[in-house]
Amino acid sequence: MSDPPTGLLRRIAPFTSAAVTLYLDGVPLTAHEGETVLAAVLCHAPHLRSHDVDASPRAGFCLMGACQDCWVWFSDGARGRACTTLVREGMRVSTSLPALP
Repeated sequence: MSDPPTGLLRRIAPFTSAAVTLYLDGVPLTAHEGETVLAAVLCHAPHLRSHDVDASPRAGFCLMGACQDCWVWFSDGARGRACTTLVREGMRVSTSLPALP
C-alpha cells in the first residue's frame, strides 16, 4: 500500500495535457500543462509557503489573483502570483525572497 497523499488538493479527474516538471525550492514536482503553479504545488504539499511575518502556513486565499497571499519568485528574479501563473516545463519557483547580490 502506498503512502496517503500529503497535498491539500486532490485531483479527481485525469489530465489529458502533457505532464511537466517544475521545481519548488529545488524540489521537483509533477504538474500538467494548463495547471497553475498554486494548484500544482497544493496537489503535493499542505501549503505553498510561510507567512513573511509570523511564519504561519499560507496556501493562497482568494485563488484569483486579488489577495497577494500566494506570492512566489521565479528563476528570472520576478515576483508573481502562483494562483495566476501557469506551469511550464523546467520552471523554477522559490517561496522565499532570493538572496540579494
